[in-house]
Amino acid sequence: MSLTDQLQIVPANAEAGFIPPPEAPKPKTDDAGPTLEEAIARNEALTEKIDALDAILAKPLHEILADREKAEEAALAWDRFGAMWMLSQRAMRRVAFDLAAQLGVSEQEVVARAMANANAVLNGADEVDLGGSVAPAQLQHIARHRNFLRKQFK
Repeated sequence: MSLTDQLQIVPANAEAGFIPPPEAPKPKTDDAGPTLEEAIARNEALTEKIDALDAILAKPLHEILADREKAEEAALAWDRFGAMWMLSQRAMRRVAFDLAAQLGVSEQEVVARAMANANAVLNGADEVDLGGSVAPAQLQHIARHRNFLRKQFK
């Protein structure tokens, strides 16, 4: 504030009253911030996260690295499984297309039949184990992930 902001010049008329300077407008804030309960809950959540990090950092370094190595081994195993699955899918697709060509069925018809069969499995209409080539555990695994798998076949 400058000095002129603080000075009030009174007019020469002695009957004039003192007029206080206008108050500065207060900034409007619609967001008053979190409530006390929200702040306490946030503080507790952050405390839990810090405690979890402290528990990790309290471990000896060789244990932390061992956990990382186990995770890397698991990730590599899943990556190899995915590669094996993709290879088998490509091989079976090729077999299906070759057999279809021998029977005079187009690739589009093969794909349409495959999609229809996949949807039948996802909708629970086809619980056949295909002569023992599909284990019950595989059907249960598919059932656990139906919602995710349905998105892939739309």
